Amino acid sequence: MLEDVDTAVSVRYTLALDHADLGTFATCEGLGCEVVIESREEGGNNAFVWQLPTRLKYPNITLTRPLGKDTEKIAKWFAGIATGYTRCTGIIEVMTSNGRKIAGWELYDVVPVRWKGPSLNPDQPKVIMESLEIAHHGFVSKMGG
Repeated sequence: MLEDVDTAVSVRYTLALDHADLGTFATCEGLGCEVVIESREEGGNNAFVWQLPTRLKYPNITLTRPLGKDTEKIAKWFAGIATGYTRCTGIIEVMTSNGRKIAGWELYDVVPVRWKGPSLNPDQPKVIMESLEIAHHGFVSKMGG
């Protein structure tokens, strides 16, 4: 008997912050982590170079979607930065087309970086898209759970 296995085919991505649900996105790029390596050569050892892990680096994440009513939520988030900003936790979830969660990541200290609105050009009719770029300082790890 085959197991029911969720796969990431025809998915959508949701982004929720401590204070707001920013809605559903069509694409999500940049979710990942990199170990920064420092190379050290040891005198008298010509066989190899030491590769020492130093810190973790997290790339910015860019989410895109067709322009819609949730755009107002992003505009409100960015407008609030003018009066001061408090870092928040964010959750990105991958959902199937029928709304079942496949995977999720909780992000520590989410900071908005850039919102890019649509290119309004009547000569090129196509779906009007927007993109949101965020930075974060790592994944939240739950201890003891």
